[in-house]
Amino acid sequence: MTMKLAGRAAISGASSRILGALVLIASIGLAGCSDVDSMLFGDSGTEPDSTGPAASGTPSPSSTPMQANVPVVGPSTGLGPIAAITPVTIEPGSDTGTAVGKTVAGLRSQVSGVQSSLQTNAQRYNELRGSGASATGSYYEARARITSRLQMGTTRGNPELVAEWNRAQTALDQLSANINSLNALGSAVATDANTAHSALDRIGITFNVAGAVDEDHRQLSVLQDETNQTVVLIDRLMTQVSADIQRQTAYVANERANLTTLAAAIKNGELYGADLTAPMFATGRAGARTGYAGGSAPLVTIRFDKANVDYQQILYAALSQALQTRPGAAFSIVAVSPTRGTVTAVQLAQTAAQHHAQEVLRSMTDMGVPASRLTVASQTDPGISSNEVRVFVR
Repeated sequence: MTMKLAGRAAISGASSRILGALVLIASIGLAGCSDVDSMLFGDSGTEPDSTGPAASGTPSPSSTPMQANVPVVGPSTGLGPIAAITPVTIEPGSDTGTAVGKTVAGLRSQVSGVQSSLQTNAQRYNELRGSGASATGSYYEARARITSRLQMGTTRGNPELVAEWNRAQTALDQLSANINSLNALGSAVATDANTAHSALDRIGITFNVAGAVDEDHRQLSVLQDETNQTVVLIDRLMTQVSADIQRQTAYVANERANLTTLAAAIKNGELYGADLTAPMFATGRAGARTGYAGGSAPLVTIRFDKANVDYQQILYAALSQALQTRPGAAFSIVAVSPTRGTVTAVQLAQTAAQHHAQEVLRSMTDMGVPASRLTVASQTDPGISSNEVRVFVR
């Protein structure tokens, strides 16, 4: 049965829930034993501490302008290249002496602040990718040493392998802390997105204010173009951060399970079973072959036509029913936007719909749906008047 939910989530409303969703996603599958000795030999009943090391603090913004292209993490990280963030130069403009001119100056200052924040966030994102790559490398080195020794055969509960296991566990804890930092960064980027869209709306309104001179409208037009470019850059960074959170969360959860298997192997002094990386890659290949059935009815349709849409309960009920029928089901989340209005209005609607889809994806992950079973797509529909997110079973 298709469930529909009416409501319009404004961008400012969405950002307040992004913070909670981003923080919650990091908790999925991240808990793990902090000491292999407890897992292997037991203890007095004390539960292992699952708290990873604290995330490193966010560096203070640099006064040095960001380079034309944000540095890409080196090829040895295995993280792949990221899209360059080219900062937009905000034209200073002149004081026309009119009330509209003062409004333009205030808007220009607001957009410049967003640009500065964007540059800082892009730099922070690169730093987090680098630290994540370093932790991943340390983890794989420790795990490789364990598996090679086990493959040749060793003593039961070898203390050298116990120490390597603890090092691998520490590396995963560092990745968990890295995900928490990415969550915080995603919230900051979402705030910048709200501010940029708000400035863009005010610019459009200011064009209709009486008492302006031609120079005011010229400066408004330039600022509107600069703000639109800023929105594109923020959306790009937000997409990259969101994708990293989902990927790293799934990766850490999978490797926690692999470490549990390795702990049993260390206890027995012998490696059993298939390659531990096989399940992860098999899941990725299965997900790549599937797609949503565009002609089928959606499981849930969430209509964002008012602020603060409360869709979680209905979404959870629909997902529970679908998974009871098909425990191995996967889902496609489709952002649907209308095609009415100007070209700019259509583009803004598409951007907002994509943000709603990312929000729904995070909610589904928080509800326990594995990230490997979720895909996100977008499309337009001339028959609707407000943004929608449709969830399909595939």
